[in-house]
Amino acid sequence: MAFQLGLRPPLGKHFKNFNSSFFSGKPIGIRKLLAVRLCALAPKDAQKLVVEVKEKLEKECNSLPAGKNGKDDEELILWFLKDRRFSVEEAVSKLTKAIRWYHEFGVSELSEESVRSAAESGKAYVHDYLDVNSRPVQLVEASKHFPGKHDFREDEKLCVFLVEKALSKLPAGKEQILVIIDLRGFGTENADLRFLTFLFDVFYYYYPRRLSEVLFVDAPFIFQPIWQLAKPMLKSYASLVRFCSAEVARDEYFTDETVPANLRKR
Repeated sequence: MAFQLGLRPPLGKHFKNFNSSFFSGKPIGIRKLLAVRLCALAPKDAQKLVVEVKEKLEKECNSLPAGKNGKDDEELILWFLKDRRFSVEEAVSKLTKAIRWYHEFGVSELSEESVRSAAESGKAYVHDYLDVNSRPVQLVEASKHFPGKHDFREDEKLCVFLVEKALSKLPAGKEQILVIIDLRGFGTENADLRFLTFLFDVFYYYYPRRLSEVLFVDAPFIFQPIWQLAKPMLKSYASLVRFCSAEVARDEYFTDETVPANLRKR
């Protein structure tokens, strides 16, 4: 898909902030309708739909693997049903693609050791503490990322491993994580449109509704054309992005005790 590079006049030190919402961009009436539908579905009804999806996957996609992240993983099926507004057909379609990807990518085989090479750069990691909204935090320091230094597959593995690690830190009753991309010191040598779109694709296709918000911290003007190229490809997920300063990220999302080291006052 081709996109034209549309440069705009400077926007100042930071870009405009975006409000985050899974339903952003939809008319308020539709948001209410969807919310009512999600709340109105009784647990026993949801379980019936889970069984229906399992049966369809078994019948129509018998070759899909079973087990965790497989065709009989009821927790996974329920999550995709929620994502697809409890449409069995849509859930089956999206699950089929996701389950194949989990298996082919080798998600269950990822480990600290398997991603060590890319992780040693320090460019991406999961924070030790939750943010003020009790969300696990995945951090990316863009100035430490150099496309081509590692095989792209290694960077993909690190990304998915960290998503899995962040999700494993979810407190009871919480379902989404926060991603912070620190753009201080970012230069053309760090630009990687392919990886940025991969990150959002991972959340859209394989971890739907798991991404709460993405903070782009202190984005320099040089990042603007990259964002203009990426934004159309991210579609509705672009509404989850907020451009902010390090001070805002530090003060609004963490306490003095839990703020990440790279966001502390210098």
